[in-house]
Amino acid sequence: MAEVDTFELKVRSFLHFCRAEKGLSVDTLEAYRRDLAGLGQWLARTAEKHMLASISLDDLRQYLDHLRQRKMANRSIARQVTTLRGLFGFLLEEGDLSQNPAELLVAPKIGASLPKYLDHERIEQLIDAPDGATPTGLRDHAMLELLYATGLRVSELIKVRVADLDEYQGIVRVMGKGGKQRLVPVGKAALSAIEEYREQQRGKLLGGRVSPYLFVTARGTAMTRQGFWKLLRGHGKQAGIFRSLSPHVLRHTFATHLLEGGADLRSVQTMLGHADIGTTQIYTHVMRSRLRQTVDQHHPRSAGAKAKARKVAGGLTLSGDKAVEGNNKQ
Repeated sequence: MAEVDTFELKVRSFLHFCRAEKGLSVDTLEAYRRDLAGLGQWLARTAEKHMLASISLDDLRQYLDHLRQRKMANRSIARQVTTLRGLFGFLLEEGDLSQNPAELLVAPKIGASLPKYLDHERIEQLIDAPDGATPTGLRDHAMLELLYATGLRVSELIKVRVADLDEYQGIVRVMGKGGKQRLVPVGKAALSAIEEYREQQRGKLLGGRVSPYLFVTARGTAMTRQGFWKLLRGHGKQAGIFRSLSPHVLRHTFATHLLEGGADLRSVQTMLGHADIGTTQIYTHVMRSRLRQTVDQHHPRSAGAKAKARKVAGGLTLSGDKAVEGNNKQ
């Protein structure tokens, strides 16, 4: 039991290092904690593997095989490899290990999946879904407008304070991952929706209470992640969007529509708060995919256009035959 406790203490030290020294976000730390809790449970089943110093590369490979047998997705296993490398690299630096058993772990290849996003018609339907005659409806409309206007993460949206929004300059101050602050422009439609919500309904939701947060619940508390997910799903159903709708879809929609409109990649990176432009480049894949569809459908030498032309030609021939047949009958 003491050995297991030692494992837990080392994990806590690693997570503290990630928070204090590397400035990782709360969500990332929670993912690391879950990953390492799973490793701890697996190690506890085999007595001789309790001690971290005795864990070998083969042990870690067996653990990853165990995760595959449980049908864990490659993307999740790749994250596990990152977590293991981080933990054992930290222990090596601390002098708890003489070598890093995770150094040679190979992460599975992950196919680049294109982010899901809404087209212009769908996003308008979603934004217009809340009932503007109710306090919560006007609030939800303002939240959806702000998300589409800025591409904020839901964790950033619910933490926006009244003082963070500068209506005159059209800018919102956002506290992103790792405590990094950024300024994001806000369009007129979103500013108008927020002003209407603040003037007409925010006070009613607060009911005399005081809150620094811009978006509040009927209890006068700040909106939560779970609360926003729930209301988003409800408005999505009203708009006829039943599947794959999440706050991140709105973030993807914001970025995709900006690039389609001619925005440069660096500007989009800044507004999204991506530390690495490689993360933002996924949206160029979306644009290339749409360009490919356009070429396939409309270029005269593409397979899709040729099939369409044959269909049209066939229809014209048939019409001509009928016309000839009709003339013969006359």
